[in-house]
Amino acid sequence: MANIKSAIKRVQTNEKKRLENQSVKSEMRSYIKQVESLIEANDAENAKAAYLKAARKIDKTVQRGIIHKNSGNRQKSRLAKKLKSLSV
Repeated sequence: MANIKSAIKRVQTNEKKRLENQSVKSEMRSYIKQVESLIEANDAENAKAAYLKAARKIDKTVQRGIIHKNSGNRQKSRLAKKLKSLSV
């Protein structure tokens, strides 16, 4: 455990941000899972709408620096690929 006052504050700040980032990441994953479940159910209309919401959420997560840009693009690409295979 840190002894210096600024280090103690930094530990507390890091923990607060970690919990906040964790909830944002979890919410993003929930959006992704929702799209995947709609794709499995062959519900193209709702899957497209859910994909748009998920893509927005992924972009926002990337913008905030919680996940890397390439990771966000990869997730969106995989979802789009699954969605496209559904409509074919």
